Amino acid sequence: MRRVFATLKQDCSRRTYHAVNRSCVRVIPKTLIQPARSMFIQTQTTPNPNSIKFIPGIQILDHIGTYDFNSLEAAKISPLARQLFRIEGVTRVFLAPDFISVTKDDNDQAWNIMKPDIFACIMDFFSSNQPVLLDEAMLSSNDSINADDDETTVMIKELLDTRIRPTVMEDGGDIRFVAFEDGIVKLALQGSCSGCPSSSVTLKSGIENMMQFYIPEVIAVEAVDDEIMELQKKVFEDLDQEISNKESKK
Repeated sequence: MRRVFATLKQDCSRRTYHAVNRSCVRVIPKTLIQPARSMFIQTQTTPNPNSIKFIPGIQILDHIGTYDFNSLEAAKISPLARQLFRIEGVTRVFLAPDFISVTKDDNDQAWNIMKPDIFACIMDFFSSNQPVLLDEAMLSSNDSINADDDETTVMIKELLDTRIRPTVMEDGGDIRFVAFEDGIVKLALQGSCSGCPSSSVTLKSGIENMMQFYIPEVIAVEAVDDEIMELQKKVFEDLDQEISNKESKK
């Protein structure tokens, strides 16, 4: 995540364009990209040195939303994420409507070793016509405005959706609302933002200051990654049980 939230704009210099086919991976200038049988995948660095944003130029999710997987077990609902987790060194996979963020272990392989495998995995997956998510996959979210939300919670959610989340997603991650309790806004950092060295600075200097400026009721902002992952784990377990029950009835 960037240090100064108000000036978080990136130029195209961070993006690298790759032409991917089954036999090779090569870096090519943007001006040379032409429609062909190969899939052209852009890569974009993020403030997290252990995470890279992969942009395949096609729609990944057919609905607005994101999915964050921090283990192979959690990725049961996504065939694409499962394939990526099979690559040595991958520790996290984040899916958004138009990009994929892949995070590696801090002490594992270098990106120049892992990238060719990731490119090939993404291309082969979309060539196979498999679904990115199983039909049953649908996570519940606290981000949408509910009828029982109080006025302050509604303002927090609207500010997140309109001013904060779009900028965070440019960095290959997402930020999700968890709760608003006793003046404390609890947020979950996902994708490239989770484990990013500058995330705590941005959380306090950027997001907290913005929240307090627009919403005086906000006293502080805290990251609660563990809570959202536990919630997702329960959803995954319930879904897995539901799928098993359906298969047993066949």
